[in-house]
Amino acid sequence: MRVAVLYSGGKDSNYALYWVLKQGFEVKYLVSMVSEREDSYMYHVPNIHLTELQAKAIGIPLIKGFTSGEKEKEVEDLKEVLEGLRIDGVVAGALASEYQKKRVDRVAGELGLESFAPAWHRDPVDYMREIIEIFDVVFVGVSAYGLDEKWLGRKVDEKALEELIKINKKYGIHVAGEGGEFETFVRDAPFFKARVVFDEVEKRWDECSYSGTLIVKRAHLEWKDAQK
Repeated sequence: MRVAVLYSGGKDSNYALYWVLKQGFEVKYLVSMVSEREDSYMYHVPNIHLTELQAKAIGIPLIKGFTSGEKEKEVEDLKEVLEGLRIDGVVAGALASEYQKKRVDRVAGELGLESFAPAWHRDPVDYMREIIEIFDVVFVGVSAYGLDEKWLGRKVDEKALEELIKINKKYGIHVAGEGGEFETFVRDAPFFKARVVFDEVEKRWDECSYSGTLIVKRAHLEWKDAQK
């Protein structure tokens, strides 16, 4: 089956890609939607520009779509991108967001495509433990009580997960960040031929909204062999 993976560079889209590759699907494209809205209803925003570097590391063509981020219109913008591709299915990293999954499913149905969401309704703690085992991933955005500026750039590991579980019990945040509590970036994965190295970053923190982003200004690929 020929598929396109909706790809943001974070843990969920990389898990979706990991899953379809293990299933033996032919991944024709990675599709990144670039939104003008920082609070897009549908799409991951922080460091979306780095998906080009990740796609190069993976070796799969990247298709970029652009959207103003207007509610519902951004879904039609995705449809316009997908309808131009010769694929049989679309794969998303949705975990618990009914809003996102229903819209991806609808677009897929309208285009006659199969829709896959391999992490759908996974137990958040078990899912995060698998993410930690598979990927080298860091926090690049936080927006929830209990998560402060110190989390930006922090590695997602067992210690971080244990803290997230405690914060979940205190404030009710989603342990896997599915409510927008945090955003991540995958620097390395089993299917990466090179790892992404951050050269220059900037932390932007807003005390009023108690949220912040790690902006990666410069990065490069560190190849795992002589290939470049």
